[in-house]
This record gives sequence, C-alpha cells and structure tokens, in this order.
Amino acid sequence: MKKQVFKILAKVNKLILPSYSKRKLDISKATKFQLAIIGWRWYVTKRALD
Repeated sequence: MKKQVFKILAKVNKLILPSYSKRKLDISKATKFQLAIIGWRWYVTKRALD
C-alpha cells in the first residue's frame, strides 16, 4: 500500500515538478527552493523503488 502511494506521487512529481538535470542546473548555484525540490524528488523516487 505504502509503495503504491509513492509510485503515484513519483508520477505526479514527474508531471508537475521541473527536472533540473535536463536543464543542467549546477547544484552549487541552486537556490534553497530548488534544493528542496531536488531533495523531495529524490525521497519520493527512493521510496517508490524500495
């Protein structure tokens, strides 16, 4: 059940949130908000794959 929720959330993230890797964002120059989005996407993806 929990894994299904994270898989759905990962799909929503992919549709709504920007992909900074495609934009070639330099992590050292990212704002706090961009870092928060990167962290959130990583967390959801990690939980969906476990």
